[in-house]
Amino acid sequence: MRRIRMTLAYDGTDFHGWQVQPGLTTIQGTLEAVMAEIEKSPVHVAGSGRTDAGVHARAQVAAMSIANPIPLFNLRKAINRLLPPSIRLLSVEEVATDFHPRFDAVAKTYEYRIERADACSPFDWRWVHHHPYPLDEARMIALAPLFEGEHDFGAFAASDAVEGSKVRTIFESKLRREGSKLIYEVRGSGFLKQMVRNLVGTLLEGGKGNVDEARLSNFLKPEGRAGPTAPAKGLTLLSVSY
Repeated sequence: MRRIRMTLAYDGTDFHGWQVQPGLTTIQGTLEAVMAEIEKSPVHVAGSGRTDAGVHARAQVAAMSIANPIPLFNLRKAINRLLPPSIRLLSVEEVATDFHPRFDAVAKTYEYRIERADACSPFDWRWVHHHPYPLDEARMIALAPLFEGEHDFGAFAASDAVEGSKVRTIFESKLRREGSKLIYEVRGSGFLKQMVRNLVGTLLEGGKGNVDEARLSNFLKPEGRAGPTAPAKGLTLLSVSY
C-alpha cells in the first residue's frame, strides 16, 4: 500500500464541513467517493482537522492509503477531474506509511476576515463576515494578543465539543486592518470545535465595548464562557505545519 499526502483547497460554502455525515455533502465524503471510483474499493481519507460547515481552506492536508500504482502527476489530474470545482487538489506526494495529517501536525494557522465597508462586494460575500456597524477597532487589535500562550480554552469550545483536555497553545494571535477589512490571524498547536469563531466573536464584543482585558482574562479560565460564535463563512484554514 502507498501512503499519499494531499494538500487541497476548498470553498466550504456548499458543504456541511469536513467530516462524513450520512445524507449530507461533505469534503471528506466527496473525496472518499472520488477515490473509491479510482481505487475500485473503499478509501478512507483522513484530514488534519474537521473544519465546520461553511468554513474554507487554502491548504488543508489529508492522507490516504491506496494500492493503485498510478503516478502521482496522473493521480492528481484524475482526482481533480472528478472533484467539483469548489474543491481542488493542489499537490500530492508519497510519504511514510505511518504519516497521519492530524496527529503529526505541530501547528495550524487560521484567518478570519471581517468586511467593514457599508456595502460588501458580491465577489467577497462568500468568504467574509460583513459587519459595517461601529466597532472600536483599536481595542480589538489590543485584545487579540491576549489569547497567546497556553490556556484552557474550554470557554471558547462548542457546547458539543469532545471530552478531554481543553488546553491549547496559541503561538500568535493578531488583528490588523487591511483596506476595508479586519483580518484576524491565529496560529496554534490545535483548536477546539468552533474555537476560532468564538475567539473572533469575543473580539467583536470587545469592539462593541462589552469585553475588556479583565473580562477576556476571565474567559481563559475553566469556568469561563465566551462567545458569541462568529459566522463560519469568514473563516479559512490557511496552512498546517509539520
